[in-house]
Amino acid sequence: MSPTPATPVIDTHVILRDGDMILLSQRGGPYGHGRWHAPSGKLDQAEPLTVGAARELWEETGVTVAPEHLCLVHTVHHKQSETVERIGLFFLATEWDGEPRNREPEKCLALRWFPVDALPEDLIEYPAAGLYGYLKGAEVLTEHGWS
Repeated sequence: MSPTPATPVIDTHVILRDGDMILLSQRGGPYGHGRWHAPSGKLDQAEPLTVGAARELWEETGVTVAPEHLCLVHTVHHKQSETVERIGLFFLATEWDGEPRNREPEKCLALRWFPVDALPEDLIEYPAAGLYGYLKGAEVLTEHGWS
């Protein structure tokens, strides 16, 4: 009998960068409550990756980025549990319109700019793997949560 094909959740993460500053979001929901990560969300069915990333960024922060201005900088294959795995695609945005504001106060406690060399210690591990993978110029793929 052949193995069951993987059906991972596909997440998009946007690293909004202004010089040496990166915008992070503080979680307000039950997963990672009070901890930091880059604006992110699940890809919708039949949605191109860059379009989904731009949509999630706008929904969470009100910032508009053209999908063609997003650059894929890292990928994380994350094992969340024995039955759930995720593929996180991390996109860099350095050109956008608008000022970031918290558009989802029921899910987000705060938005804040951090210097790249002084990121908060309480980053959620899965998105931190992609963010640090990008910042350290590591391999383009991180496998996170696998034994």
